[in-house]
Amino acid sequence: MSVRLDRLVPRRVAARFLGLCLSAWAASAHAQGVSVALTPAAQLVDPGSVFELSITVQQAGSPFNGFDAVIGYDPGALTFMPLSPTSLQQGELMTGACGTTFHLFQAGAATDTITDVLLCNGVSVTGPGRIYRLRFKASNTPQVTEVRFLPGLQFYNNGLYVNPVSSSDAQIGIGMGLVGVGATPERKLELRIAPNPSPEGETSFTIESNRAGVQRLAAFDLRGRLVRHFEDTAGTAGVRLVHWDGRDDSGHRLMPGVYLVSLRLEGREVSRRVSILR
Repeated sequence: MSVRLDRLVPRRVAARFLGLCLSAWAASAHAQGVSVALTPAAQLVDPGSVFELSITVQQAGSPFNGFDAVIGYDPGALTFMPLSPTSLQQGELMTGACGTTFHLFQAGAATDTITDVLLCNGVSVTGPGRIYRLRFKASNTPQVTEVRFLPGLQFYNNGLYVNPVSSSDAQIGIGMGLVGVGATPERKLELRIAPNPSPEGETSFTIESNRAGVQRLAAFDLRGRLVRHFEDTAGTAGVRLVHWDGRDDSGHRLMPGVYLVSLRLEGREVSRRVSILR
């Protein structure tokens, strides 16, 4: 025997119940997948120095027990420095969950390929945490370069694909060290933008100051409307790197065009124009 729902429950109550179910399903679906990043997202290194990046799962999401990743970089700016043995490159999130793994690492001239799988029966991880270590040596040429995920990034759980997978890359500033004592004019404040124009809408700001203080960084359209306010930072004297993904404060990608980036510190202000292309 079947019973019609609208004979037992008022239609408004049934609709509200259905809406709550759909909202719960949407929230659950939103939490699924894996969000991974190369961290730190931006850092400054000396020419010829050795430094590390991590592949980090940003937050708890779908469980996985293995992944493939292809990492790309400019060999004219960076040289990959493998750890010995290469098993030391595996991150704690993987090795801490299972003592037996299948780990394959292949270094190339400008790309490195990684496969890492947990072999303990029924063991998976969700994050957050580090899943891999990458060590590089910087060139002797001052520049801003990038380490990025190339196509081929995929996570698995017991042989099944885990989707969706989101990723973010890392910006490296080489040879942009601290300002030397007595080598700079009084109250120095500089803002450099590269790449500019930005073909993909992403760029980096190099901020240089010989005075400590709260640095206020923001981007405006040509009508003077605020489109992105970056976190105010109580910076020390020296140089720091800020990455911009080309999005506004609401997380939406900006339309192609010219924008004005403003940096303020202790009553001083410098502005630079940046062009976003698509």
